[in-house]
Amino acid sequence: MQNTRLHIFGGRALLQLEIGASVGALAGAMSFLDPLAALLFVVLAELAIRARKPLLRKGGDKLLLGLMDMARMGLVYGLLLEGFKASV
Repeated sequence: MQNTRLHIFGGRALLQLEIGASVGALAGAMSFLDPLAALLFVVLAELAIRARKPLLRKGGDKLLLGLMDMARMGLVYGLLLEGFKASV
C-alpha cells in the first residue's frame, strides 16, 4: 500500500481513537487520581478547541483540523462510555 498523507493520518487517527478507552481504564485503575485526570482532560480538550480558531484563520490543513476534532470527540466519547460502564 502506498504511504499517502491520507494513509498516514488515518493510522494516526486510529491510534488516537484507541486512546479514549485506555485513558478511562488508566484513570479508573488509580481511583485516587480521578479528579486530577478529569481536570487534565478538560484542560487538554479546551486547548484543542482554542487552537482550532487560529488554525482556521491561517488557512490550516483541513484534514488535520478534522482529525483533531475527531480525536477530541473520540476521547470524550471513550471517557463517557467508560464512566457509564463504571457506574453500572
